[in-house]
Amino acid sequence: MVNEIYEHTQENMQKSIDALKRDFSTLRTGKVTTGIIDNIKVDYYGTMTALNQVGNVIATDATTISITPWEKTLLPTIEKAIQEANIGVNPNNDGDFIKLFFPPMTSDQRQEIVKQAKGMVEHAKVSVRNVRKDGNDKIKKLEKDKEISEDESKKSQDQIQKFTDEYIAKIDEAFKTKEADILKV
Repeated sequence: MVNEIYEHTQENMQKSIDALKRDFSTLRTGKVTTGIIDNIKVDYYGTMTALNQVGNVIATDATTISITPWEKTLLPTIEKAIQEANIGVNPNNDGDFIKLFFPPMTSDQRQEIVKQAKGMVEHAKVSVRNVRKDGNDKIKKLEKDKEISEDESKKSQDQIQKFTDEYIAKIDEAFKTKEADILKV
């Protein structure tokens, strides 16, 4: 029973890290990635659809993203969705595809993006701590129901704390890597 709680706890803590990495992919670094537009949705025949599902999205170089829709009639809709998403650039529509030209980032912009990343890190840490609390609550319930001894309960809670420390360290490491990536000119 205790091992199941350990497994469940580690699984959920890993999900927090995976979510953090997905969030990080939406942040702009020195080199433009298509992850910047992952959260943009387009009205595709009445259904809000991810931009990368209605066309070909590629980073043509370090500062340019090119979007070629499957259907030319979608160009104005895509253009409008990008403008509303407010990602810091205006779309250039040439009739066949849309290009997004990202200017080089200023140091102020880089610092602002690092602040956004810190917010994402705090959210992930809170998530890991909530998973720790859930695991500890389950252990305490087992102790209360006399399924495990007080010593086993203490030992199990210590183990869950070790998992928590390990995953918090992984989050900090991911942040250091992302921060270096953002600040690199």
